[in-house]
Amino acid sequence: MARLPGLGPRSAQRAVLFAIKNENSFLEQLINDLITVRDHIRKCKHCGNLDCGDICSICLDVKRDAHQLCIVESVADLWAIERAQFFHGRYHILGCVLSAIDGVYPEHLNTKSLVARVNADRITEVIIALNATIEGQTTTYYIADVLAGLGVSVSSPAHGIPLGGEFNYLDDGTISAAFLDRREVKLSKVKVA
Repeated sequence: MARLPGLGPRSAQRAVLFAIKNENSFLEQLINDLITVRDHIRKCKHCGNLDCGDICSICLDVKRDAHQLCIVESVADLWAIERAQFFHGRYHILGCVLSAIDGVYPEHLNTKSLVARVNADRITEVIIALNATIEGQTTTYYIADVLAGLGVSVSSPAHGIPLGGEFNYLDDGTISAAFLDRREVKLSKVKVA
């Protein structure tokens, strides 16, 4: 249990003791729920979100703006933005950000399908909502460079997100304010490799 994100040794110990104490009412249900998740949750073929079908409910929702695309690093970031209930476009999950230290290079990013989606879905605006870290900012500029020349507006969330801040840990108001005051990503003459 301590290997789960967000659970330290003491929290994990409390969770295990609770599960053992409530074996009949809690533990069996937890086991069944985990098996259900394993057997039924799939990665969306369009955006990378998790859902019960091959295409997630966000991608299937005809009420969403099909011409606005928000790029995030992970499903947790998508869920954080959805929790704030103000963005009504669609998503594209990269799965990682550039990090030479971790051996993550441009070929590891999910950008080929991004370019294909921008062209096929006639995307007019791409919001690059990556964490305010050096890796996130480097990836933002790389993606802006990849999208340059495709006739799409590229922006990123603005104020309210502290340097080093991660979407999954921000409150809904901060995320909303950052999206409402987003700004265009301007490329410098220096190319990102």
